Amino acid sequence: MGGKQGRLQKMLEQRAFDSSDNEETRLKKNLLILSCGLMNFGVVVWLAIYWAMDINFSTTVPLTYQLISITSLVIFLTSRNFDHFRFTQLSLFLFVPFVMQWSIGNYVTSSGVVLWAFLAPVGAVVFYGWRESIPWFIAYIVLNVLSGFFDYYLVFGYENGMPLKTIAVFFGLNFVVISSIIYMLIRFFVQQQEAIRKNLSDEHELLVLEQLKSERLLHNMLPAHIAERLKHSSATIADGHTDVTVIFIDIVNFTRLTEQMYPKQLVALLNHLFSRFDALVEKYGLEKIKTIGDAYMAVGGLNNNYSDYVAAVASMALEIRSVVAREPEFTQYRINVRIGISTGPVMGGVVGTKRFIYDLWGDTVNIASRLSNEGPPGDIQVDTLTYNRLCNFYQFNGPHKIVIKGKGEITMYSLKERSRSVLHSPAIPAALTS
Repeated sequence: MGGKQGRLQKMLEQRAFDSSDNEETRLKKNLLILSCGLMNFGVVVWLAIYWAMDINFSTTVPLTYQLISITSLVIFLTSRNFDHFRFTQLSLFLFVPFVMQWSIGNYVTSSGVVLWAFLAPVGAVVFYGWRESIPWFIAYIVLNVLSGFFDYYLVFGYENGMPLKTIAVFFGLNFVVISSIIYMLIRFFVQQQEAIRKNLSDEHELLVLEQLKSERLLHNMLPAHIAERLKHSSATIADGHTDVTVIFIDIVNFTRLTEQMYPKQLVALLNHLFSRFDALVEKYGLEKIKTIGDAYMAVGGLNNNYSDYVAAVASMALEIRSVVAREPEFTQYRINVRIGISTGPVMGGVVGTKRFIYDLWGDTVNIASRLSNEGPPGDIQVDTLTYNRLCNFYQFNGPHKIVIKGKGEITMYSLKERSRSVLHSPAIPAALTS
C-alpha cells in the first residue's frame, strides 16, 4: 500500500511540477491538490450521511461540484496551468456552498453549509497572497449578506419536514469537518514552510561554510590585505612598494632527495618543512609569497605589522637555519638550506584568472633569489642595504664580492647571529628576540 501511495505521489509531482518551480510554488501546488482531494472526500462523506439518514436531497449540486473539480484537476495535471486550476478551485470553494444552502433552504435548514465557503478567502491568502485575497473575502461577506436577506423568502425547510435534530447534527458535522479541513491545510502549510526554512537554513550554513573555505583558501594563496581587496573589487591589482625585504630559502641537495625518496614521502617532507616556514612567517608578521619547487619566498614590509620588518626577516632566517639543523625530522634526511635576503623597491600584483597568485618583481627579488644560490649550505647572505639596516643589531661576516647575472658585481654579507648586547633591547619587538 505504501509503495502504491509513493508511486502515486511521485506521478502527481511529475505531472504537477515544472523544473522552474521554486519551493514556495511547489508547496502551493501540493497544498491546492490536497485541498481539492479533501473537499471532494468531504462531499462524499456529506452525501453518504444524508443518504444513510434517508433524507431526500437533490445530489445535482454536489455531484456537479465534484465533476468540475476533478475535471479542473485533470486539466491542470495535463497542461500544468496552475493559474486556471487555482482560480477554478477557489471559485468552487466560494460559490458551491451558497448554492447548496439556497437549494436546501436557509442557514438553519442547511446546517450552516456555507461555512465551507470560508475556504475560498483562506485559500486565496495561501495560494495568491494577502493582497489578492481581499476580493475573495469581500465576495464571501457579500454572499453571506445576500443569503441572510433572502432567508426571509427561503424558509421552507421546516415545511418539508426537516427534523430539528437532523439540522443540529449537520450543524455539528459542518463545523467539525470544515474546521478539520482548515486545520489540516494550515498545519500542512506550516509543516512544509518549516521544512523549507530548515532546508534554506541548512543551505545557508553550507554556503557560509563554503564561503569560509573559499576565504581561507584565498588568504592561504594571497597576502591578507590583497585577499581583502580581491574580494571587494575585480579591478587589476598592481602596486609599487618602495621598500620591502625579500627572503628566498633554497633547500640544499633537493635533487638527491628526489632520487632517494618515494613521491609521497618527498611531498610529505616538503609539506612539513614548508608548514614550519609558514608558522614562522606568521610569527614574525611577514607575508608568504609562493613556493617554487624546493624554494620558498616571503617578504616583510607589505602589511606593516612590524615597523622593523628587516629585523623580522633576519630573525626568521636565523630561526629557519636553527630548525633544519636541530629538529630530528629534518636532520635524519640531512636537510640544509641556503638563504638570500635583499631590501629595496619591488612591484607586486595578482596574476591569473583561474588560479590566482600574488607575485613580486624587480631587482630586489632577483638579488634575493641569486643570493640564496650562492655560498655554502646553512649560509644566510644579505645585500648591502639589508646589512646597513641590521649591522648594529646582528653580527655579519664580510663584505664579499659576487657577480650576479644582469646586475654585475655586488657586495654581500653573511648573517651569523644577533648581537648579544641587543637581545633584550626594548627597541626590538619581543617576537624578534624570542
